[in-house]
Amino acid sequence: MTEASPRRRRRPGRFALRAVVVLFVIVAVLVGAAFATATVLHIPSPPTLLRLLTDPPSAQGALFESRTVAASPAPRPLPRAPRPLPDQVPWKGSHLSMADFLGTTHTNSFLVLRDGTVTHEWYRDGFTATTRQSSWSVVKSIVSLLTGRAVAAGKLTEDDRLVRILPELTTGGEYDSVTIRDLLDMASGVDVSENYNKYLPLTGTARMYLTEDLAGFVRDHHGLRFPPGSAGEYRSVDTQLLGMALARVEGLPLAELLERDIWGPIGAEDDALWNLDRSGGQEKAFCCLNATARDFAKIGRLVLDGGRAGDAQIVPPAWIDRIRTPAPHRVGGWPYSAQWWHPTGGDGADLTAVGVYGQYVYVDPPSGTVIVKLSDHGTTQDEQETIEVFRTIARG
Repeated sequence: MTEASPRRRRRPGRFALRAVVVLFVIVAVLVGAAFATATVLHIPSPPTLLRLLTDPPSAQGALFESRTVAASPAPRPLPRAPRPLPDQVPWKGSHLSMADFLGTTHTNSFLVLRDGTVTHEWYRDGFTATTRQSSWSVVKSIVSLLTGRAVAAGKLTEDDRLVRILPELTTGGEYDSVTIRDLLDMASGVDVSENYNKYLPLTGTARMYLTEDLAGFVRDHHGLRFPPGSAGEYRSVDTQLLGMALARVEGLPLAELLERDIWGPIGAEDDALWNLDRSGGQEKAFCCLNATARDFAKIGRLVLDGGRAGDAQIVPPAWIDRIRTPAPHRVGGWPYSAQWWHPTGGDGADLTAVGVYGQYVYVDPPSGTVIVKLSDHGTTQDEQETIEVFRTIARG
């Protein structure tokens, strides 16, 4: 008995050690499996996925590879003439102060441009005029402007079938009838759901956002929800396919195309970064141009000015008319045309680019107003109410 007692006293220590070793092995296996799964699925590593759950949407561009869109060699700072905003703006059947509106909608940057002059510019603490923020789907509207140039140059027509430009996507089925026009107007019917759920990132747009193989992703998604051209339904994959077709006919990555044809000519003051699917890969055409509020405002001014920047015609007037004229099918309840939204409830003259987390480049031609709002708001939240605030500011 005397010899057994010390062994009994030591046994719990050995059991604890074994438990720690077993736990370590289990954790190591799980971690290894997580990294292996990410590799097989062509998505970022687990640490990046974890940061996507915690980093604000405006800053998530830093988590992905990108291609630089260099600032203009001849930057043109926007002139300034401060002018007060309304004390109160309409909000959900009541009114809010501008400060409360900006806070309620988790705004980071807010800029108002009237007739080419900055009349109001505001940044939340931690943000400045040189802070790059993700465009999210605002970039879809910029892809449209690049497409308009290609159409005017005869490199592309709206009647072109997608598979004529990207023959590797040919199926021999109804998918092959998708046209550039269908993609522009969100009428392709390609079945990739608009899933933004961070916790279910393996389907739909969330998977397309994460994939490190965009070419493989679009090849694997040939299903259709409806015959191409027969209806309108918002699908980010339409813009991805449009951007891939545009890059193919132009023979340049989208970032280089943007730098040469728009960013430089509008006098962009800062470099932008366009996220890629992987190092040296291709741009996520449906999202993720990271730029400053001032340079996004220059995009709005370009549209407001009929496609002109200074004395140069950058985007053909016919394309500005195209995006200002609603397409036959509404998308999500709003008129839509060539990747630009026409919000309901007004006189039909205004149009806007919209990003999923509260990013806007709003253009109101009658008042000569451009409003840029970059936010970290909830997905597709309070869009109509926000537009009504913009209208109050523009026409006030």
